[in-house]
Order: sequence, then C-alpha cells, then structure tokens
Amino acid sequence: MVKQKHQLMPLFTFSCILFLLSTGNVLDAAGAEPSQALNRKFSLDGILRSEESEKYAVIFDAGSTGSRVHVFRFDPNMDLLRIGQDFEFYDKTNPGLSSYADDPQAAALSLKPLLQEGQAVVPEELRPQTPVKLGATAGLRMLKNGASDEILQAVRDLFKNESSLEYKAEWVSILEGSEEASDMWIAINYLSGRIGKPYPDTIATVDLGGGSVEMTYAISEENAANAPKFSNDGEAYVHEKYILGTKYHLYAYSYLYYGQLAARAEIFKVSRNSTNPCILDGYHGFYTYGGETYEASSPPSGSSFKKCRQVTLKALKLDAPCEHEKCTFNGTWGGGGGEGQENVYLASFFFDIAIEAGIISPNVPSASARPIDFKRAARLACVTKYEDVKTVFPNVYDEDLPYLCMDLVYEYSLLVYGFGLDPFKKVTLVRQINYQNSLIGAAWPLGSAIDAVSSLTNWRMYQY
Repeated sequence: MVKQKHQLMPLFTFSCILFLLSTGNVLDAAGAEPSQALNRKFSLDGILRSEESEKYAVIFDAGSTGSRVHVFRFDPNMDLLRIGQDFEFYDKTNPGLSSYADDPQAAALSLKPLLQEGQAVVPEELRPQTPVKLGATAGLRMLKNGASDEILQAVRDLFKNESSLEYKAEWVSILEGSEEASDMWIAINYLSGRIGKPYPDTIATVDLGGGSVEMTYAISEENAANAPKFSNDGEAYVHEKYILGTKYHLYAYSYLYYGQLAARAEIFKVSRNSTNPCILDGYHGFYTYGGETYEASSPPSGSSFKKCRQVTLKALKLDAPCEHEKCTFNGTWGGGGGEGQENVYLASFFFDIAIEAGIISPNVPSASARPIDFKRAARLACVTKYEDVKTVFPNVYDEDLPYLCMDLVYEYSLLVYGFGLDPFKKVTLVRQINYQNSLIGAAWPLGSAIDAVSSLTNWRMYQY
C-alpha cells in the first residue's frame, strides 16, 4: 500500500500544478503579477525533473587488450555532471579477460579492484539504483570451448556478491557487434552535440579495436526500409534507435577478425606461415593471437609496400560474393552510403597508429587527417629496416615495431578499398572530445551509460 501511494505522488503534484496554472495563481520569485509570471518561461519540465535525483552508471569495457571501468554521472536532463575535476571516473587493468581462458576465477578477480574503485565513486544511498554493466568485446568472443561463458559467469558472481550496485545477469555479456558500434556512435554524437539533429548532420564512426572494426552511421528512413535485414552471420544491419527522444536508423555493423590485432593474424594466414612482405626487413620472430602462433619473418628482399598491399587485400576478401549493392569487404553490405556518412570520425587503433607513424601529434585529443596520409607513412615504413625503425618513427611502441608496415598498409587498405573512402577525404582522428571545457574519451561505454540511465529514468516521458 505504501508503494502504491508513492506512485501516485507525481500525479498529485502534476494535478496541483495544472490547477494553479488554470486559476492564474502563480507568482514568480519577485512577486510579479500572475499575467507577468505566466508570460515568462514556466518550465513544468524543470519542476518535474527537480524531483529526480542525479544518476550514476558504472560501465566495464572488457576489451581484447585490457579491462576498463568508466563511471558517469548525469543530471535529470541527461547532461553529464563532473566527478571531481572530470566528467568521468576511469581506471584500467591489463591484460584483458581473454588472457585468463584457463582460469575464470582469476579473470573475475582481475576486475575486483576496478569494481571497488568504481563503486566508491557512487554515493552510498544511490548505489542500489546505479546500474553496473560489463560488455565484453572481440577478444572474449573468439575464445573456444565455452571459456567465455565460464568467465562471464565468474564476473556475474563477483558483481552479485561483492557489490551493492544494481545488478542483472543480462548486464554482463559479450556485446553484439552492433551494440558496441551503436554505443560508440551515440557517445561521439552526444559529446559533439549532434543528438537530436537530423541524420545528415550526425557523425559517422569507424572504431578500430583489437579484434574487430565497427562502422556506424545514420541512414534515411527510406534506405532503412529497403535495407537487407541480416548479414550472412545472422546479425541485423540496420537498427532503429530512440536516443534521448529522437529516432535514428543506424547502419551498425561489427567486422569480426578485422580489428588491428586480429587483422595481423588474417594477413599471416594469407602468407601460409612463411615469410611475409609486411614484416620489416631484419625481423624474424613469431606472432600469437587468439591462441594461434604465426611465423613473422621478413623475406630476403625485405618488406615491400606493393607486395604487402597485395597480401592485405586478399585478407580483406574484397572479391567475396555479396548479394547486395554497395558492399564493403568479406561479402558484407556497407549500408548504402548517404548523407550520414559525410562526416567521418576514426577512433582507437586508427588514432594510436597515426601517432606512432607521425601522422598526428601525440599531444592532441583529436586531429584532421586523410587516408592518403596512412599510405605515405606506409611507404616510408615498408622501406625501413627493423633496426632503424625507432630512429625514423620514434613514437612506435616496442611491441608494434615489426608490424608498422603491415599496420599502416592495413589501415589505408581498410579505409580506401574496404570502406570505399576517397583517399583525399578529410576525416577526424579522435581519442577525446571537448565537452564543456573538459576532455572526455570517445568510446562506447558512454553510449551504454546513456542508454542504461535514460531507460531507467524514463527520460522520454519528460519531453514535450
């Protein structure tokens, strides 16, 4: 009975407000006449929202290279609020969950310090209403023999037993590729102030992770109606999304095995465990990914841009059968193009490799570039000996040294031959976006938080 009375309170408050409005008995704070007060902006929306408390969300990104926790705080208008000096709390740990394929309990325990830190950010009285979610991406998807299921169950047990946050078993899962892609699109467009605008004014996103690459952009309602329903792997191409009151049709697709690290393995498969023209001259070693090991050695003639591109294009499977028009690669429909694809942001490994290759400065949150810039850097990398690469490219991480030619050729080929971008098209490489004079990471967890919190608070019911 108490619960029923509590549910009736908003209706009672709403009725009282309507009564006051109808009788004109409303004075502003300065005691103005009713007619003057009513001529000023009277925000019923604001009154209703003032009874709502702020909201938090704790989002875990279990990627192929590491696990990260993000904590976001929102006001009732779904604007981000600061947590200390920043608009999010963030921490990370390495390696990723997929590195614990033989020990699910160790995988879960690797998250415990992050869980404790994330929960401590949330006020104690708000924790039971604060969602905690974990999305595992490409690395965990590719584990075999039920290892991923065992790891996820161990994480569910950790969240249930070691946290007072709002928890549901289905909130700990392997993200569908389209979910990851859509959430990334939401995050970038939210931070850029594009949510609520017509689809031609939104930003297309290409997120190059370790195990997969996601492309997402908004398409017209007409194109959505005529789009193919499912890909060859049974995943939907187009998704209808209501984001903070605005409907969008999103082409959102995840190309599994074509992330930066997974693509190296695909390129090695083409060379059939022999020397590979993408490996820098003078390097002889092995590359391990997804439990498989490949020979990573340069041929006697050294690395070659032309030959590396030939091998890379075979790995992309550009000639794979496709039943639709405007396909990308590996037999996949590319969304048909359109105005929603005019403004393109490239994230994650695109940004990292661009820094390593000297295409952009390492000290910027985002920068403009063109696909041709990756080609020019690749040509230089592919004629550089392994022993000299640190001199020519001082920003390259040691673990990436042998693969710099391969990585640059792959990223150029992916953009131009795979996704069909003009080599001279200006794109934005992005790691962070300026939001109210603060830099926020451009990543899918923010999109996931927006979706979780707005649905829990019935955000759309407050819109005019």
